[in-house]
Amino acid sequence: MYNKIVLSLLLSFAFVYNACAQLPIGTPFFSSNENPWQEKKPEPLPKTPLKRFADEINSFAMKNIFEAEQAFCYEIFPKDEDYLGYILDGFPIRGFCGTLSAEEIDTIRRNLFSAADSVDFTSSENCVVQPKIMFRFVRGVDHTDVLLSSPCHAVAVFYGDRTNAYNFRPGAKYIEETVKNMNSRHQEFISPALLNQTAPNGTIQSEDQRKLVKKDSEPIRKWQTETQKKVEQQDEETARQNSGWNKLKTRLQ
Repeated sequence: MYNKIVLSLLLSFAFVYNACAQLPIGTPFFSSNENPWQEKKPEPLPKTPLKRFADEINSFAMKNIFEAEQAFCYEIFPKDEDYLGYILDGFPIRGFCGTLSAEEIDTIRRNLFSAADSVDFTSSENCVVQPKIMFRFVRGVDHTDVLLSSPCHAVAVFYGDRTNAYNFRPGAKYIEETVKNMNSRHQEFISPALLNQTAPNGTIQSEDQRKLVKKDSEPIRKWQTETQKKVEQQDEETARQNSGWNKLKTRLQ
């Protein structure tokens, strides 16, 4: 009996040994081309717009965005018929939020115009658009403006006399993060023409410009206090009247 048990164990050992010997040296029992515990990095977004954007938005407008030589950021108020100060596409300018780096330009245009999971082309949001940020993409002397709305998450593209608006509720997180980041870079906006500047950033670059603004711009900029009060009152309201910009609907199929 004892001899039979020993013989059985020896045969079992020989079988396992032969099976292992047939495996290539260094090959694990459970092999995989990828490490199952390593988080797979997402594929980078393409550098071209989604077909829907390319079809609906003027080709020159899209070229300005995707081949921009420079881009600027502006903080804006909702449209106001009583407003008499500086405007951008009819919206009051309340601040300048920086000249964008090449990396920032690339990130913005990819997340807004190349990411299919950021935009909803099939439905519109039941909310009032609240303009917060305007990006101006410049190529040569031509430019395209892109508006970000929050908390009613929408993106609108302005080129010439045409406007295209889209529902960006799926990309709400990116819109919120972008608006928050740009608001943290706030600088006072002053007319570049008043400063004799060719760059449209409207920020004081020298002491001479500072003296010029103090001397000449007070009548031009009196609107700021009253406009700020109006905006604060508007923010306290639960909804704005459906007029002006608010009539603009996001595009549907």
